[in-house]
Amino acid sequence: MQVLTLTIAGNAYAIESRQVIEVLPLVPARPIPLAPGYVRGMFTYRGHFVPLVDLARRLADGPLEERLSTRVIVVEFMSPAAAEPAAPKPVRLGLVAENVISICSAGDAASAPAMHLEEAPFLGRMLRIGGRPVQMIVVERLLPPALLAGLFPEAVGGSPP
Repeated sequence: MQVLTLTIAGNAYAIESRQVIEVLPLVPARPIPLAPGYVRGMFTYRGHFVPLVDLARRLADGPLEERLSTRVIVVEFMSPAAAEPAAPKPVRLGLVAENVISICSAGDAASAPAMHLEEAPFLGRMLRIGGRPVQMIVVERLLPPALLAGLFPEAVGGSPP
């Protein structure tokens, strides 16, 4: 398995590279009123509006330390909240990370079982890559189902207003 490694609040995380569409410089986002603090807003990506999630606020419950290396990782996944599980639709999400490190192979990495924390369903298994612990992020579970349905009504079987 290939993973994209990144840092949030000084800790290493990884996302499966097959879900990564593109890595961009930090882009401005239009805020969404009353959205959770970790949702920075919407930005335009190749002509489409895409929600932007601040991983530091979501994972570490703190402010993002913006640096020259701060990046937006555009990911695509099948909505787990689709009304018709036989025909899920892909959704795209922008993830802001303090630093994107590299793409590497996790095939030989030592791993621990996935975590099952009710408050953090997006935390996957721990890997050891290059001698350091790396936590997998399960992007499909990064947003609560109700928020996912609100941001992507067409992907979960509803229709946009």
